[in-house]
Amino acid sequence: MALALNLNGAVWGRLMAPALVIVVLAMMILPLPPFVLDILFTFNIALAMIVLLIGLYTLKPLDFSVFPTVLLVTTLLRLSLNVASTRVILMEGNTGPDAAGKVIEAFGHFLVGGNYAVGLIVFIILVVINFVVITKGAGRIAEVSARFTLDAMPGKQMAIDADLNAGLIGEEEARRRRAEIAREADFYGSMDGASKFVRGDAVAGLIIMVLNIVGGLTIGVAQHGMSFADAARTYTLLTIGDGLVAQIPALIISTAAGMVVSRVASEEDLNQQLMGQVFARPQAVFLTAGILALLGIIPGMPHVAFLLMAGLLAGLGFALLKRQAARAAAPAEQVQPPPEELAEVGWQDVTPVDRLGLEVGYRLVPLVDRSQDGELLRRIRGIRKKTAQELGFLVPPVHIRDNLQLKPGAYRILLKGVTVGEGEVQVGKYLAINPGKVLGTVPGQATTDPAYGLPAVWIEAAQRTQAQTYGYTVVDAGTVVATHLAKVINEHAPELLGREETQQLLDHVAKQYPRLVEELTPKLLPVSTVQKVLQLLLEERVPLKDIRTILETLAEHAARTQEPDELAAAVRMALARAIIAEIFGGAHELQVMALAPSLEQILTQALSGRGAEGAGLEPGLAERLVRETQAALETMTRNGLPGVLLVGQPIRAVLSRFLRRVVPELKVISHAEVPDGRSVRVAAMIGA
Repeated sequence: MALALNLNGAVWGRLMAPALVIVVLAMMILPLPPFVLDILFTFNIALAMIVLLIGLYTLKPLDFSVFPTVLLVTTLLRLSLNVASTRVILMEGNTGPDAAGKVIEAFGHFLVGGNYAVGLIVFIILVVINFVVITKGAGRIAEVSARFTLDAMPGKQMAIDADLNAGLIGEEEARRRRAEIAREADFYGSMDGASKFVRGDAVAGLIIMVLNIVGGLTIGVAQHGMSFADAARTYTLLTIGDGLVAQIPALIISTAAGMVVSRVASEEDLNQQLMGQVFARPQAVFLTAGILALLGIIPGMPHVAFLLMAGLLAGLGFALLKRQAARAAAPAEQVQPPPEELAEVGWQDVTPVDRLGLEVGYRLVPLVDRSQDGELLRRIRGIRKKTAQELGFLVPPVHIRDNLQLKPGAYRILLKGVTVGEGEVQVGKYLAINPGKVLGTVPGQATTDPAYGLPAVWIEAAQRTQAQTYGYTVVDAGTVVATHLAKVINEHAPELLGREETQQLLDHVAKQYPRLVEELTPKLLPVSTVQKVLQLLLEERVPLKDIRTILETLAEHAARTQEPDELAAAVRMALARAIIAEIFGGAHELQVMALAPSLEQILTQALSGRGAEGAGLEPGLAERLVRETQAALETMTRNGLPGVLLVGQPIRAVLSRFLRRVVPELKVISHAEVPDGRSVRVAAMIGA
């Protein structure tokens, strides 16, 4: 039952604001009886007083950040009441001064003594005060504050970043301060626009007053047969009462607006600041009292008023002196706590380097902000999941932080603290990537895809469909960053497989095959050797999904050799069927590149038994090998064939390592890795 009450309370709490706005708008259409008008006018005055008192006790403007919206709602409420009361005044005004309710009657008779000329002047004075003085001043303060706040944002953010780098604040506190800076700029900008509501309200009040008087005279004389004097008196007093009962709350709300925007952020409310600053100097109070006393004894001056005020100020000055003396008599030296000893530098002061990091400019923060459910966070989780499924091990988490030294829309990807990828995106726009064949061009800002370097154009959301029709690949800013990150992860997968990740992989396999892992490590091979073998496989884009076969092969050959290269070659032989299937699919005929027999014999003599990448090759031979390999690869690509080089087993590993530097997309396999049942056809010869 308590849960039901809480849920009902939450539902009603969320319905109150929409219901209030709907009721306010309904009052412009539905006729209201005089008693309901009395209640609503009283509510309007009470609401204005509440807003004024909240403004007085607010410590800083952001504590009342909803004030621009409150200003709009109260303005709509006053205008709705004006419309409702105008309807009643024009329809029932001939019945008497209480036709539109007791509140309007009280403001029309008692406050201005029933004199409609006096009431008219008082009403115009209130409108001028509200329109020319308070609202214009508050709007100007809000405008200047918004401009200065925007100009100061970069400096404030750099100061926050400096405090964060110095360790004075944490990331949560830095994020909170940056959000507060943004809210402050939004608040003053909203206040600058909201002040226009009050200004328009004052103009509307004058127009409504004129329409009420003219319309009342016309209706009273023409329809109800009243004399011109009676109609003027009756309808003018009702109109003046209606205008005053609306303009007084408007004046209160405008005063609250001026107090809120003119406040300087402090730990004290307005009352404490006035008492602490205005009356902080008894000398000023005594001097003022003396001047008033001198004026009071001049013949012809109002002696009682001046001398009475001088006496009150003198009493206040003595009270302030007594208060200062009491403070001076208090113990001057307070017991100071012993200074904290400076902590010795320890290992906690050494910040570890993240294996994988992402730094973003401040415009990209919403994409990675958990509180805003940033879409890039979800994409990164998806990338890690997909990478784990494809590579066979869990990639380390991506540590994300904002960096104010970057351009607002820039980002960079770091591997072990070193930048390995960077780019710049435009939030809210789409990147149209030209895959090579497009039917037309789309207008936009020309650029290149950060991940693959393809020509691209930043376009507006409205051009997305047109770009897709032309054949462009259209992605948003989050997808651009995520794609670049995925490419970096795949390219540097061997470096991301550290000792800790290898141990976690072995621990995971041990849950299913405990005997296999127990036999392999540490009895036959140390974890470091297993890690090196796995890294060698990842360097050649061999996934670790079939980890059982990999570990079984290592256990089988560990007694014969401990060399990672030889163990990796044995594993590749065991995974040959999967390696070939990933490259050629289900094709029975493997179309590959091959070395001319004479060239392969030379390379075998030069590279056999050498662990270095390309060691033993003379420069001319190495240059010729690279050049002809690139030419053969271009031929294979034009024919739609995979870039695969078939060589002998003794030189496969060294040749693959050597050619991967200049032709990273090339795959090198050996004759021993071709499964039974598959035929080989040489589609391009190198060194013929």
